[in-house]
Amino acid sequence: MIERLYAKELLGFKSVELNFESGLVVITGPSGAGKSVLISSLLANFGLANQEAKLCEVELKKPKTLESDEFELEDYIVIKALKKDRVRLFLDGQNISKKALKELFKGYISYISVRDKSGFESVSLIELIDSYIAKSDAKYLDNLVKYREKYSAYRAKEAELKEILNRVKETNERVEFLKFEIDKIKSLNPQEGEYEELLVVKKQLSKLDRITEIANRTEEIFGFEDSIYELFTMLEKDSSYFSDAMNQLRSDFEDIATLSDELADTDIEAVLNRLEELSALIKRFGSIGEALEYLKEREVELASFETIEEDVTKLKADITKLDKQLRKEATAISKKRVKASKEIEDELEKYLKELKLPRASLNFNSVELYELGIDEVTLSMGSTKVESLSGGEFNRIRLALLTVGASGAVGSGVIILDEIDANVSGDESIAIANMISKLSKSFQIFAISHQPHLSSKAKQHILVTKDSNGSVAKVLESEQRVEEIARIIGGESYNKEALDFAKKILE
Repeated sequence: MIERLYAKELLGFKSVELNFESGLVVITGPSGAGKSVLISSLLANFGLANQEAKLCEVELKKPKTLESDEFELEDYIVIKALKKDRVRLFLDGQNISKKALKELFKGYISYISVRDKSGFESVSLIELIDSYIAKSDAKYLDNLVKYREKYSAYRAKEAELKEILNRVKETNERVEFLKFEIDKIKSLNPQEGEYEELLVVKKQLSKLDRITEIANRTEEIFGFEDSIYELFTMLEKDSSYFSDAMNQLRSDFEDIATLSDELADTDIEAVLNRLEELSALIKRFGSIGEALEYLKEREVELASFETIEEDVTKLKADITKLDKQLRKEATAISKKRVKASKEIEDELEKYLKELKLPRASLNFNSVELYELGIDEVTLSMGSTKVESLSGGEFNRIRLALLTVGASGAVGSGVIILDEIDANVSGDESIAIANMISKLSKSFQIFAISHQPHLSSKAKQHILVTKDSNGSVAKVLESEQRVEEIARIIGGESYNKEALDFAKKILE
């Protein structure tokens, strides 16, 4: 509940200070006196308008549902606006932006103007239906919260999948390049030291004929071996070193013979081609070792892309599972809403009848899954869509909906009405006044009015007038209220009949 408003240098007002009561607070006065200016200043301290006062303070009791992680809130809240070069806003002495202020009090402060045709959007109607269901189903709101959390997770996974798919799309060419590079190196299958070994083979092949010729000639040495042993025996010399040398020589000759046979069987063209391939690889990477290291790195990179594909598969499975769960839950929620809407229509009909309006219908359409389920709700009166209603009809049905939504609730918040009963007939004015009076049992209501019936229902009546010194606002006592209502009825020069009627409707 808003308890106090203080404003200084507010357009026509030098200063104004008002202490408010709960329930219905009606503001009346001649046109141009400053009623809308006063209400606008009040709205501005909740981020709903532009502040025109040099200084404006609004004091209110902290709503039970008002919570903030960013701001420390006392049981008694003071919102202050200071205007110099720009407007600075303070919440209990803490700097706060207009946007943050508006968001903080969203759902607690409602502003309805005769020029405003909001409140019948699908989201607003669904919120009304959900609040209605929650009155009899304690777990319903918790289930809605869980659904929205699950839907948020679903959307997050969809966003993640989209990002990964974009990455996959962008890297397809990279993947093809990596596969080409890997296949090219793997097809060569280079080995450490292979190039050097092949160079040796190449060198040996170039000398194969000469090696064979020399080997054949030098084999004659073995024909003198026995004679040398005989000579060493005659001279009584040790022949062991000679024996070792000959054995080693025989072994070496066997190796030369084996090498010659192997070289003779070697495909010279294949060796040269292999050397050419390895030489190109070395020219590009620096060495076979570096080429193999490059291969390893590219295989790791390619594997990371293969992991992405696995992630995509897993994400798609998770999304499909969540989608199935959400649709099942959304369908159950929708059934409850449809059932509740029939009860709301019946209850709404009673109020609409009082307001001289026909029965209204809540119409459901199934839409793609979103944070509120699968429902899109519209309101119609017979074959007429609510958007086609006149301003007076529009606001009367809005009052009826507010009354249905407020049924059984106490301290639901603050509603600010700007000439809600303008341009209506006498019967319609009475019906609107009665409806707002019912609403004031659940809300603190501030209403600018030019009609006597709403003024007579006020718990607190504030008169705004203007003289040579500027605009003035004051709370009216009982006799003063009679006079103001008589003025509303009969004009500035009201007669006794207007005065008597004012007394009558006040009683």
